[in-house]
Amino acid sequence: MTELTHNDPNETDFTGNDPSVGEMELEDRASLRRIAGLSTELEDVTEVEYRQLRLERVVLVGVWTEGTAAQSEASLAELARLAETAGSEVLEGLVQRRTKPDPATYIGSGKVRELREVVVATGADTVVCDGELSPGQLRQLEDKVKVKVIDRTALILDIFAQHARSREGKAQVELAQLQYLVPRLRGWGSALSRQAGGRAGGANGGVGLRGPGETKLETDRRRIGKRVAKLRREIAAMDTIRETKRGRRLANEVPSVAIVGYTNAGKSSLLNALTGAGVLVEDALFATLDPTTRRSRTADGRAFTLTDTVGFVRHLPHQLVDAFRSTLEEAADADLLLHVVDGADPVPEDQVNAVREVLGEITRSRKEPLPPELLVINKADSADEVTLARLRHALPGSVQVSARTGAGMTELAEVLAERLPRPDRQVDVLVPYARGELVARAHAEGEVLEEEHVADGTRLLVRVRPDLAAALRQFETNSSAL
Repeated sequence: MTELTHNDPNETDFTGNDPSVGEMELEDRASLRRIAGLSTELEDVTEVEYRQLRLERVVLVGVWTEGTAAQSEASLAELARLAETAGSEVLEGLVQRRTKPDPATYIGSGKVRELREVVVATGADTVVCDGELSPGQLRQLEDKVKVKVIDRTALILDIFAQHARSREGKAQVELAQLQYLVPRLRGWGSALSRQAGGRAGGANGGVGLRGPGETKLETDRRRIGKRVAKLRREIAAMDTIRETKRGRRLANEVPSVAIVGYTNAGKSSLLNALTGAGVLVEDALFATLDPTTRRSRTADGRAFTLTDTVGFVRHLPHQLVDAFRSTLEEAADADLLLHVVDGADPVPEDQVNAVREVLGEITRSRKEPLPPELLVINKADSADEVTLARLRHALPGSVQVSARTGAGMTELAEVLAERLPRPDRQVDVLVPYARGELVARAHAEGEVLEEEHVADGTRLLVRVRPDLAAALRQFETNSSAL
């Protein structure tokens, strides 16, 4: 029976009473909660801070343009979970059937009046739209409903800002926020005056250019442009560090497995179950953003790495895809994709399509094919038998597991060991006892098929990489390349 073993000496012993890193992060996150009842209505909507939106009592509104009614309801239910993850209380949800969103207010004028009535009746202070609003739609909708309006993109960006922990993650989120904010900057009154071409009000200014000088709006845009350029340089420098680590693994030819999947599908739970990593696990969307890499071994001694990547969601904002491109490319460079699917979701097939769509966008820019994919249906303990049977038929070759109970993990370990690339050279050597370091390397870096201790040394039949095969060549008795 094949099973994965984790023997990293730098890891905490998770069998004791010491809390894991994930448990400590979860306790820290739970200790900082927003206080309900604080008003977030602003006198000047230009002062909205998109980095940390104060959401308390929200009304959701969506436009159903395609798909079935069940898919529309699922999308709004997902928006409700996103709002709750951001720290808000969902009061009501409205859906309008249209061929396309209204170009002025996202929803029609009649629905705007109904939305205003719901906001007044419930005492909501924020409206969240299930789509990305244009600057004009955002402005007009706020003017009509008289409370703050945000869209799905701003909501996801806020969650990312709350949950980012590493320096790279924070820089990526800030870059995405600034890219989202630039076209939505607004000014009022004198702030809209044009920059003067000469002395303010003088003849050198020209028609339409007389004014008090550079406006606050122009200053904000210039400062944001400088900040975006600085963040891109910082992220590029971090990419160099990531590439160095990745190059070291490739030089050592350590197979890599990237765990990808929809948000809250159980990727971090699966990583903990396979390696004992102890990363944060929470029943929330985008609970973990920073990629975590752990080294592990198969039962036959082959080393490989497991990387937990950021989760995906339907209509993932393109700003996040651009900012997290280096993190997502970690998955595209892997030897195997462990695609985790939430088996308890009402429509898990839509999750699979959403993940593949984002990964396809990354590979199109790189013009390289995706690595082989192994589908893992998680939360099998929470799904009914009919759903699991349907998924077995719809997703052939998938493995059904429960990271929480451990069911199916042995089968997953066996399939994972079979899918991992193997060393491509098989050699039969007799290594003298004085060269024990080569035997140790064969165990650490190769796949030992046979081992026998004789009078002259250690006889090994082993699969190894070409560099180790060259080091063992002088002790070779019989070899064959596969």
